[in-house]
Amino acid sequence: MGWFDRFKQKPLAKEEKEKVIRVPRAPEKTAKQIASEKNEPYVAIVTMDIDPNNLHQGAFELDWNEIFIARLVKAGYMMKPTDADSDIVDRWFQNVCRHVVMETWEQDQAMRNSVSGYVHTRDIGDGRTEIS
Repeated sequence: MGWFDRFKQKPLAKEEKEKVIRVPRAPEKTAKQIASEKNEPYVAIVTMDIDPNNLHQGAFELDWNEIFIARLVKAGYMMKPTDADSDIVDRWFQNVCRHVVMETWEQDQAMRNSVSGYVHTRDIGDGRTEIS
């Protein structure tokens, strides 16, 4: 018997094996469950698909909780009482996208209407550039 053999773990006897109790681990909570428990709105993009043949076409799959829907209804996104939750969320998402487009357009217009109209760069040597 070698010196290290003393430290090897001995196999459990049959009676000891039967005493081992496996406790299942509780599954971790999702961000949606945590938000719902805190009574907070939750919305997330689950997937995003893009048509490889037409990159201008795509789709988003969203997930949300009831608290988010309640906030959208309160904000006026429900047009009629028969609206499905997905219709309400779709109106909100379209509005968000519209705001992004408008902000981008306004920034573009501001750049076009600026005094200089574009940025001047000049290499001043030694790895430095002057921007005006």
